[in-house]
Amino acid sequence: MAETGRAWVFTGAGQPFEPREFPLPEAEPGAILVRVSVATICGSDLHGWHGRTPRSGPTIMGHEMTGRVHRLGAGVASDALGAPLREGDRIVYSYFVACGRCEACRAGDRHHCTERRIGAGRARSDRPPHFTGAYAEYYYLRPGAYVLRAPEVLDDFVVAPLNCALAQVIYGFHQAGLEAGDAVVVQGAGGLGLYATAVARERGARTIVVLDRVPERLALAREFGADHALDIDAAGAEGVAAQVRELTGGGGHVVLELTGRPEAIAAGLAMTRAEGRYVLIGNITAGVTIPFDPSWVVHQNRRVIGVGGYQAWALRRGLELLARARDRYPWKGILSHRYPLAEINQAFADADCGRAIRAALVAG
Repeated sequence: MAETGRAWVFTGAGQPFEPREFPLPEAEPGAILVRVSVATICGSDLHGWHGRTPRSGPTIMGHEMTGRVHRLGAGVASDALGAPLREGDRIVYSYFVACGRCEACRAGDRHHCTERRIGAGRARSDRPPHFTGAYAEYYYLRPGAYVLRAPEVLDDFVVAPLNCALAQVIYGFHQAGLEAGDAVVVQGAGGLGLYATAVARERGARTIVVLDRVPERLALAREFGADHALDIDAAGAEGVAAQVRELTGGGGHVVLELTGRPEAIAAGLAMTRAEGRYVLIGNITAGVTIPFDPSWVVHQNRRVIGVGGYQAWALRRGLELLARARDRYPWKGILSHRYPLAEINQAFADADCGRAIRAALVAG
């Protein structure tokens, strides 16, 4: 009798996820069938669930996850760093797969592959290999994926959000040229913001200011290394911007927008010093516009940098950071709520209303 696995399928914007069962695929050469242990709910998953980012047909959503090798396809003997890979090993991996053939890929730029296939959360699940997203018992990792074996000293709840949230803020700071001694401002103390706070601290930031309106998140930001955690509702946008400029001596050298709220952009630019870098990561919903005065950028020689995704090396650096600093920060606290995978609809409801910083779905 053929082996099967369960998945919770997205069928339409705002609709409950539906449980379905699919046959397990054989692993083609170069592929890996993963037995998912923990998946998490990213802000982009909430956007997709609401229909603000496109999803076609029935699909298994989710891209932040970890699990163990269930089947290895022919030719897979090691991870991206050459470490031996066997069935049962726990792995982390990029959620997108590059073609390996286009000009960008040949230049080593897998992230900007012109034929890049999003490997998690978008492909239809009603056709093989079926297991195309994180909210399932299995995930089919296509040939060409960037894979790393995860050290056993890190548990599933620490490494599951690595392949989006942590890797992305590491890449964002790289793009912004963060240097030791810089002042950093983080708009939003959700999962991305907490990771950004720890990364900035590890990279020698002089002052780190984190902004949010949820007291519990601000308290956790302090545990992740924030020097100042400010309630944006306490003094209003202009008052908070003035506080940030005072605390940083003129504004952030690097300011990260991680809220996903377009109205945060004007406030963030006002907190960015002359010659500073304003990094947009959270605003991914297309078709949303804001009034924008280009002189805000020009007169102060500010730079605006958009960051979506990451180069594969950021995944490696994130894993190294988690291992090196595993006792310095409350990493598990980012996944504030845990649910069995079968309770995915409750998990989404709690994440959507802000009750959970980041929700974890336990599949195995």
